[in-house]
Amino acid sequence: MTSKSVKSILGIGNALTDILAILPDDSILQQFNLPKGSMQHVDAEAGNKIWEAIKDKGIKYVAGGSAANAISAAAVFGMKAGFIGKVGKDDIGSLFKSEQRRDGIDSMLLRGKAPSGRAIVIITEPNYERTFATYLGAALELEPEDLNPDDFDGYDYLHLEGYLVQNQRLFRRAVEIGREKNMIISVDLASYNIVESNNAFLHDIVENYVDIVFANEHEARAFTGKDPVKAAADIAKLCSIAIVKIGEKGSMVRSGKEFHKIRPRKAVATDATGAGDLYAAGFLYAHSMGMPLDICGKVGSILSSKVVEIIGTKLDIPRWREAKKQIRKVMGIRE
Repeated sequence: MTSKSVKSILGIGNALTDILAILPDDSILQQFNLPKGSMQHVDAEAGNKIWEAIKDKGIKYVAGGSAANAISAAAVFGMKAGFIGKVGKDDIGSLFKSEQRRDGIDSMLLRGKAPSGRAIVIITEPNYERTFATYLGAALELEPEDLNPDDFDGYDYLHLEGYLVQNQRLFRRAVEIGREKNMIISVDLASYNIVESNNAFLHDIVENYVDIVFANEHEARAFTGKDPVKAAADIAKLCSIAIVKIGEKGSMVRSGKEFHKIRPRKAVATDATGAGDLYAAGFLYAHSMGMPLDICGKVGSILSSKVVEIIGTKLDIPRWREAKKQIRKVMGIRE
């Protein structure tokens, strides 16, 4: 779905490789004291022990990370896409880089001292709930001094994941450069606990640097203390566009007094990993094409409905074809 009017996007985030395992019960979760449905940060030793316990159970390796997922999907649309992150000097880091190159991303990956970051995603039957054990590793070593303003040149959009707020200096430097370069800056708030522990900082960043905020209802409540509708209104007072995703109920888009309720698309949900990331990719792609905000929301909804039907975050070719067909129809683009 390329076009001369398609713009470019740069993402900055944690360069993580997802290690996916579908397990029949919760025994592994209990063994390692991982609360079902939670996201736990683990050290290298704990991460290796969990990996050893699941590695013979048919695991799957996929380049992941919130911002990287969004950038990868944007690249499929034909947007010029770049990504800045840090990996270790190991096979997992090489895998991450090769996957990004295969997806058409200009991958600007720095090398850290620690091993490459990985997110062990344990998906348990029968309802396919996800439990994360995340070792950030080299991704945590990305520092503001690593950001070269020249690397931001030639990009129209800058997309950041909220997880980067663990390094507030890095996050602030990234948005400062983005503003200096007159980029459209979008932020995915990423996790309600991240928002809760960095609320004042995030309010300052959103109000002074950010154009577009993506949040789910839990993150929006943590940010504003209000229900989704009121939260969207409050966030939209700080930036140009606020998007609040409400799961199976769809999403809402607010800009000033303009408000749209986006109905969800039908899907047979298997794994919600990456749903928010692909929503952001679809929304930003449509926005870059100059589409109205309700259409941007609908495009985001189409992509998120497709990714929940698969394990992981990478859509297969049939689903991409169907998604693009639906998106063309919504955007009024003739075949």
